[in-house]
Amino acid sequence: MVISEREAAHRAASDVERIAWVDEQDQLLGALPRAELRQRGLIGRGTFILLFNSAGELCVHRRTLSKAIYPGYWDVAAGGMVGAGESYAESAARELHEELGIAGVALHEQGRFFFDQPDNRLWCAVFAAVSDAPLVLQPEEVMAARFMTPEQALAEAATQPYCPDSLQALRMYLAARS
Repeated sequence: MVISEREAAHRAASDVERIAWVDEQDQLLGALPRAELRQRGLIGRGTFILLFNSAGELCVHRRTLSKAIYPGYWDVAAGGMVGAGESYAESAARELHEELGIAGVALHEQGRFFFDQPDNRLWCAVFAAVSDAPLVLQPEEVMAARFMTPEQALAEAATQPYCPDSLQALRMYLAARS
């Protein structure tokens, strides 16, 4: 894996960022550096923002190769870890703006779920938003983005690497809608 100096610096800064640390019932225990949370197999909080355009298409983006988990994978949601002292909603608004350049849109919480895989244990809050504003991709985190139907994204996930946590968020969202 070859990453730029800029991406490497971003990853190092990201690893020391203090993240909300919770238990298996999503009760706040404190805050720990992101890398320590992962190394110790502890649980953090994460947000997933499903961004749709007015045609109902979902924004799908490709993660940079510098990401600590799922590098280079396609992702159906913007999002990330909830910072120390931050609410799920505050994190969702921050992440949507940082990753895709979308701000000032209504975020609607769709529910929460627990995701449990080695190196990625999270209580997840799922949000949905609609915007036709131009995307502004954060180069340290996002290599490319495109819009497609949710069904196309799920079909593509059968043959290409997609982030399993955001796919679970999308499936939860779609199940609630049907």
